[in-house]
Amino acid sequence: MSGKFIVIEGLEGAGKSTAVATVSAWLEARNAAFIQVREPGGTPFAEALRDIVKGDWEEQVTPQAELLLMYAARVQLVENVIRPALLKGTWVIGDRHDLSSRAYQGGGREVDAKILAQLKQFTLQNFTPDFTLYLDINPEVGLSRASSRGALDRFERSKIDFFKRTRNRYLEIATEEENISVINAEQDLVNVQQAILVALENRWPA
Repeated sequence: MSGKFIVIEGLEGAGKSTAVATVSAWLEARNAAFIQVREPGGTPFAEALRDIVKGDWEEQVTPQAELLLMYAARVQLVENVIRPALLKGTWVIGDRHDLSSRAYQGGGREVDAKILAQLKQFTLQNFTPDFTLYLDINPEVGLSRASSRGALDRFERSKIDFFKRTRNRYLEIATEEENISVINAEQDLVNVQQAILVALENRWPA
């Protein structure tokens, strides 16, 4: 099979790391070459931007600054890692991509969708994932899971209304775009993994 770009999306605590492992195992069973990447991050420059955007600052980080940092990191990853891998026939599993900005900055921070579309076109042109698995979870449940892992970062400490707006935007987009599969992430682990495998098999039958 030629290389494809599969993205895992979801709120904090939704289980993205487990989903990445599930997709990885699915690809291994098919003897497909693949790499894993994360956003923001995935290159030295993008990882430095990750530290900036998720870190604590004495000043207020504006939604505009946050959004620009996200796309700066994203375009570095796409151009320097993802596109080259896909051209070689390697599959790419992404922990977040452009949908995150549309949900977190567009929904959570309430940045105008037209601005997001223009920024995406400027940085990524028509580059989009082949398939996205959105792990849907109630924000309260997800944040409870996230807090059990340790200290929360700047994003994770946002008010609950921010995460509710983010989730609503995720679900709105998922109903509009055919290449997004919604997975109920509040199920037990076995059922979540099974739902992911079913979605993958439906998208790429053996």
